[in-house]
Amino acid sequence: MASGLVALLDDIATLTRAAAASLDDIGAAAGKASVKAAGVVVDDTAVTPRYVDGFTPDRELPIVRKIAIGSIRNKLLVILPVAMILSQFLPQALPYLLIAGGLFLCYEGAEKVYEAIAGGHHEEESGSRRGDPEFEKHMVSGAIRTDLILSAEIMVISLSSVEEEPFWTRLGVLIVVAFLITALVYGVVAIIVKMDDVGLALAQRESTFSQKIGRGLVTAMPKIMSTLTVVGIAAMLWVGGHILIVNVGEAGFHWPADQLHHVEHWFGELVHGGFGGVLSWTAGTVLSAVVGLIVGAILVAILHVIPKRKKKDAAPPGSLRSTPGIHPGDRPTRDTGHPQKS
Repeated sequence: MASGLVALLDDIATLTRAAAASLDDIGAAAGKASVKAAGVVVDDTAVTPRYVDGFTPDRELPIVRKIAIGSIRNKLLVILPVAMILSQFLPQALPYLLIAGGLFLCYEGAEKVYEAIAGGHHEEESGSRRGDPEFEKHMVSGAIRTDLILSAEIMVISLSSVEEEPFWTRLGVLIVVAFLITALVYGVVAIIVKMDDVGLALAQRESTFSQKIGRGLVTAMPKIMSTLTVVGIAAMLWVGGHILIVNVGEAGFHWPADQLHHVEHWFGELVHGGFGGVLSWTAGTVLSAVVGLIVGAILVAILHVIPKRKKKDAAPPGSLRSTPGIHPGDRPTRDTGHPQKS
């Protein structure tokens, strides 16, 4: 009886050690996978605050929470099952998924550049609707859709770093990465969007030092948010371009990835030591961003610019646009009925 109990306890100890080792493996692999996906994490963190910008302070954290919950659902209920099935039965499809996601990121980044250059007014029009519950729902839905692509990139990149591991290890790694990355990204986003409130609270304290810090935060936050918008656009182009270059190579067309490697190597050899590595990384990042911008610009032209021009050219004969000497900005006066410039 005693020997049977000892044997049972020994078996339990063995299983416990095996489970602990397995958890250690999952933790180590999850850490490695998270580092590999760091570029997309930066992108996600930089992009998300623009969906919260302009709302009243009492709605900022609830909106971040809604987006974070949507992000977890994206990762666990949509991306995880698809990624695990493909990795198990059709692993050669993963590069094509990444290419599709990379194209979307390039398009999103280039579209923001196009809007900045063309001077679109939809942002101004939306500003008056910031307190509208329907508009909040629309913004949250848009953020979750964008998160779906970024989360897919994070999960697939993470999966690619553990593709040789057993099925259950891969599953455990992706679950850990899903919660870890979501907590990291939306924790940082929550801090960013509430920093102006922290600054306001500090500015109202009696301490002169606290007041200075608080006023500095309140003054700096609009600039920080603007900078994050630029960083988010640049990150979309960089990450999207890099994903395209690498995964087009994985799909069989190696020339772009080879050229990227040659450029990084050439710049890395210019300077010896740690700065050479920084220079190599910078060159690769800039080249990836340029590729992302070019590809994204082509997609924007196909989906936006060309259809708009065709629509203008197809204006009906009786429209103001087609009437010689009269422009859409002209309007008749009450007295004469002749066109008057607005």
